[in-house]
Amino acid sequence: MTQRSDAILERMMALHPKIIDLTLDRVWSLLDALGNPQTALPPVIHIAGTNGKGSTQAMIRAGLEAAGKRVHAYTSPHLARFHERVRLAGDLISEDALTGVLDECYAANKGAPITYFEITTCAAILAMARTPADYTLLEVGLGGRLDATNVVDRPALTIITPVSMDHESFLGDTLAKIAGEKAGIIKRGVPVIIGPQDETALEVIEARADRLGAPILAHGQHWHAGSEHGRMVYQDESGLLDLPLPNLPGAHQVQNAGCALAALRHLGFDDTATEAAVTRAQWPARMQKLSGGPLARSAPMAELWLDGGHNPAAGAALANHLANLPPRPTFLVCGMLNTKDIAGYLRPLAQVAQGLTAVSIPGEANTLPAEETARAAAALKLPAETAADVPAALAQIAAHTPKARILICGSLYLAGAVLRMQQPQ
Repeated sequence: MTQRSDAILERMMALHPKIIDLTLDRVWSLLDALGNPQTALPPVIHIAGTNGKGSTQAMIRAGLEAAGKRVHAYTSPHLARFHERVRLAGDLISEDALTGVLDECYAANKGAPITYFEITTCAAILAMARTPADYTLLEVGLGGRLDATNVVDRPALTIITPVSMDHESFLGDTLAKIAGEKAGIIKRGVPVIIGPQDETALEVIEARADRLGAPILAHGQHWHAGSEHGRMVYQDESGLLDLPLPNLPGAHQVQNAGCALAALRHLGFDDTATEAAVTRAQWPARMQKLSGGPLARSAPMAELWLDGGHNPAAGAALANHLANLPPRPTFLVCGMLNTKDIAGYLRPLAQVAQGLTAVSIPGEANTLPAEETARAAAALKLPAETAADVPAALAQIAAHTPKARILICGSLYLAGAVLRMQQPQ
């Protein structure tokens, strides 16, 4: 069903020809016209990084809510519908509330150039500033220094999850440059939690924190997280926690949980919050198992998984997770954007998969054609074919390996299309 917010969002797409144009000038102008709602937000936890931002945010939210706190959360992109980006005091923003703030921002902007992400971020901030809550979780969209979320002078806490190569055309062509952009969310005197980092990235992040007098809580120095005997073990200067493994699948989620636990412990929360962070977090399209729904009809005996990771670090994490699942023939259904490092993403996955079926991402202008994805896989000695769409890909795999493990992967945009296919019509 088409909603009024869809029409407003479509109108906003025309305000600026570039999808991404990193600067804060347009955001500051609109926020000023709106009365600077960013100054009225509940205490902010600002999260940047290449991988793990969303999962870390979801775990912090689960912990805070278990402790009885009301939590705003802002994330991007959405998967099935825009409303997923904004949670107000725990609940997805309503259609009426979303339509109201979008209309207000559109009017206040007076037709001036502004990107879709910038104006919708301002709308989210406006909605969150007007709704009582105890905490605000802001996830960076791209980079950090010039991201539209980087408008809070003094957050309660900043977090930088693992940094790796991604979005090089916008953030820089070296790990040091990318880390510098992510470190742009660090604020003077505000503690920063640093997830596991390559030494180059860590040096850049710590140097900025030192310049700004921001206390550092870094993985491997001030806190440690790992798994032992099927449990998660977390330790910091306050002591040791013995917890269940995160309910979000994948060994990499242990380190994301470590960032979340470091945040909760720094904020003074107890075992109720820390255990809920690892056991109650929900985050779709991160090694999400698909059970039932329309897609299951295309491969009724297969084990279906969905993941939206799209860079080399995500490919490595997925390959590691697949390698540790019970043995089963594994095939990929992959669709990617043409801006991504497809060889870097597929290289580790080619070591654990028996084949790949490539698809184009439906409705996405910047999709990599299925034929190019298949060629990239074949160049890595991964047998590849193409399919018209995801249901056809599943049926092709099921025809020769009915009980396959099938991972649909390569893009959050593909993941969103898959989740929409799974929704009741």
